[in-house]
Formats: sequence, C-alpha cells, structure tokens
Amino acid sequence: MYRNLKFLSRVVLIFTVLCLFAVATPVFAQDRAEKIDEFVNLYYNYGQFNGSVLVAENGKVIFKKGYGLANMEWNIPNEPDTKFRLGSITKQFTAMLIMQLVEEKKIKLDKKITDYLPDYRKDTGDRITIHHLLTHTSGIPNYTNLPGYLENVSRNPYSVDEFVKKYCSGDMEFEPGSKFSYSNSGYFLLGTIIEKVTARIYEAVLKERILDPLHMNNTGYDHHAPIIPNRAIGYTKTFDGYVNAAYLDMSTPYSAGAMYSTVEDMYLWDQALYTDKLLSRKYMELMFKPYISAFRGSYAYGWAVNNVPVGETGNSIKVIQHGGGINGFNTLIARLVDDKYLIVLLNNTERTRLNDMCRGIINILYDEPYNLPKKSLRDVLVKTILEKDVESAIAEYHELKEKYPDDYDFTEIEMNLLGYQLLAMNKIEEAIEIFKLNIEVYPESFNTYDSMGEAYMINGDKELAIKNYAKSLELNPNNTNAIEMLGRLTKE
Repeated sequence: MYRNLKFLSRVVLIFTVLCLFAVATPVFAQDRAEKIDEFVNLYYNYGQFNGSVLVAENGKVIFKKGYGLANMEWNIPNEPDTKFRLGSITKQFTAMLIMQLVEEKKIKLDKKITDYLPDYRKDTGDRITIHHLLTHTSGIPNYTNLPGYLENVSRNPYSVDEFVKKYCSGDMEFEPGSKFSYSNSGYFLLGTIIEKVTARIYEAVLKERILDPLHMNNTGYDHHAPIIPNRAIGYTKTFDGYVNAAYLDMSTPYSAGAMYSTVEDMYLWDQALYTDKLLSRKYMELMFKPYISAFRGSYAYGWAVNNVPVGETGNSIKVIQHGGGINGFNTLIARLVDDKYLIVLLNNTERTRLNDMCRGIINILYDEPYNLPKKSLRDVLVKTILEKDVESAIAEYHELKEKYPDDYDFTEIEMNLLGYQLLAMNKIEEAIEIFKLNIEVYPESFNTYDSMGEAYMINGDKELAIKNYAKSLELNPNNTNAIEMLGRLTKE
C-alpha cells in the first residue's frame, strides 16, 4: 500500500509540473502582451504613434492591436486588418522576385543592367550589376533626392520606361560596388528588369509569385483610384494638428515603395521566409547575407542586418529589418530570426520614432529594462516659435531641460526633426537657429552639421553650407550625403 501511494504521489507531482509548464507559456506571453500594450499606448497618448502593431513569437501571434484612427474625418479606428502603404518595405518583395528569377536562371546577379535593359545608357549600364542594384552600391543617384522631386515630379503619372529614362539614368556618383548609398532608383530599375524578363507588369508578377501563394489577400500594389476596403488615410502632423498628406502618384515609388499591406499579412510574409515555399534555402541564405556596411549595420538584398543591444546586459541580437517612409506613412518590420520573434509597426501619421518603439518591444520580449517614451519637445517648441519667436523657444528649451529633464525628449533627433519641420514651413532662419542649438548640445554628431549644411544651402549661403558639410564629413568620413552635397556645391 505504501509503495502504491509513493508511486501515485510521484505521478501527481510530475503531472502538476507538466500542467504548470503548459500554463506558464501563455501566462508569460499574456504578461508581455500587456506590457507591449501599455508601452505602445503611451506612444499613442503622446501623439507619437497612430497605427497598428503585431508581435509574434515562435510562429504564434502574441499581440496585435490598432491605435488611433485610420480615417480622422470619419473617426474610423485602426485595426489589425487596416491597410497601410508600406513605402520601402516594398524593396524586400522586389528582392525576393529577383532571387526567384535568379534561382530559375532567368537572371544572373553578376550580369549588367544593359543585359536586361538594352536601351539603358551603355556607359553606366555596362558597369552596374544586379548585385549592385540590390545592395544600393550602384552609384546611381537616388531620384527622391533630386531637387524639386516632391514638388515637380512625385504627383505626375509616368510609364515605367519614361521614368527610367528621366530619373533613373543619372551620372554615377561613385564607382559601382565601392560604397553604400541608398537609392530608390536602383530598386525602380529592378522592377523594370523583372517586367522585361517575365514580359508581365511588376504588379502581376508580385501577385502571382508571392501574394497569392501566401494568401496575402490584403496586400497589393497601391493605386489612388480603386476603392480598397479598410485602407488607411495618410496624414502629416503640423503644429496644431493633422492634415491630409500630400498627393503622390503611385507610378513613382513603383517597385521601390508602392505596396500596401496589413500587420496580419506581414506576419504571413515573415512565416514564409522560414520555409522554402518561395525560395530554396540556398538562395534564401544569399538574400539575407550581409554584403555592405550600412545603417549602423549591414545591408543584404532588400533587408538591413543589424546587431541590436538588449537591455543593459551588454549582449546584442541579430535583427533583420527594414523601414519605410512615404507621404503620410512610416513603417517597420523587424525579424529576430534566432528566437523567431517578429515585430511589425505600421503608422499613418508620418515621421514617428518606430525604431525606438521597436527597441522597447525587443527589451520587453527579453524581459529587460526598457525606456518609456517621453513627451515631444518638438510640439512644444514649434508652437512657441509660431506664436512668439525662435528666441523664446530656445529659452523655453533651456527652462524645460532644467526643470523637467526626464519628462521631455531632448535627444538630437527630436531637435533635428524640429529643424526640418521649420524648413518645410519655409521658416529657414528659425530652422538655422534650432540647428545651431543642436550643434551646441551635440557637437560631436556628424548629423547635426549635415542638417545645418542643408539649411544654409536652402538659404543660399553656399560658403556656410560647404563649411558645415565639411565638418560633418570630418566627423564621419562615410557620410555619403555630405560627399554628394560638397561635390555639388563646389562644382557649382
């Protein structure tokens, strides 16, 4: 009898432990979900996020939710099935289509542009490979950086061939393969090559080869005219609220940034990348292999590969990610492949701090300390500038920093965004004063001098523009924007 009781007690103990283990995982996931919700809610309450979020772990969604409004005029809320423009997240889909054609031996990575686009200018097209286009190392100027692009080009419809000829065929800025310089032009050309090789339009190839097989039924190439259910409206934040974002003809972002999707469909995309449903393992490894230094990390084919610190442990994890920014929207997908985490952030109010949000969510997932968002200093100071003057705003900056150093965001990027907001409002003198303050507080940052150089250039002060770009380049010899602008200014 005693032996039977002893055996029975062991069975009960083992069963209890197994039950506790089975319950623990959902409980821990629920705890993390609650923390993520509180964290993102704070960003929303501070006016720094308006969109949808999804977080997955080991193939299962542990959190998804919408915040704020998809349509502010009709008070329609954002939901997990709300459709957002993706911007440059489109590039990873373009890269996948290219790699599928590489695997099928219809494209070769070391072949030149002119091998597929025989009408492209030969002096440059004979030297630039598909690999160069995929890794932003072609040297072709980025068309979105061309003077007057937003005002004079982005609103007009173009055929693919017409746009390539006008805006993706500029003189090379550097020898192909020698360095990284982000170029939408390169990915526009990749879309053109996909069309030439398949004899079908990019949109149809995308649907047939990726979206339909993965049942990504809420994803597609965005067009202005069609009625697309659950499509979010894009907004631009101003000092006194939101306005509808500027119109953009979707023929111009094309294969570099014209897609829309939902957080739920981006989860389907993420899960497929762990399989060979779209591409064999050999070519998948080629797509995610880091090739060139970029973004404080490396760039693969349509993806950035970074090592991100976790909490205060001193350890870091590999994150494969890409962001997107397009009129009224900014987006981010981050894949932590070693532990199979996924973070998708889709926002429809432009220029929000998605990288900071992502970093916080990563720390929550690893049960590490994370920084809570702070109130926007930019919103406070721009109002003071408009109602009073920039001198009053600078005085307010110092007062707030002394009295409330932990409540407001005093980071370099916050002040830099304020400066650019003022430039967009044509308040150039005020922007220059804000950039001066940022340099005073962050004298070792190359980016502060780069921004000041741009402000002086817009103001027509060529000498001071050159001086600040040169200082930026001194602090960061790899600042390709400073190199480009100095070349342009000294040439002029």
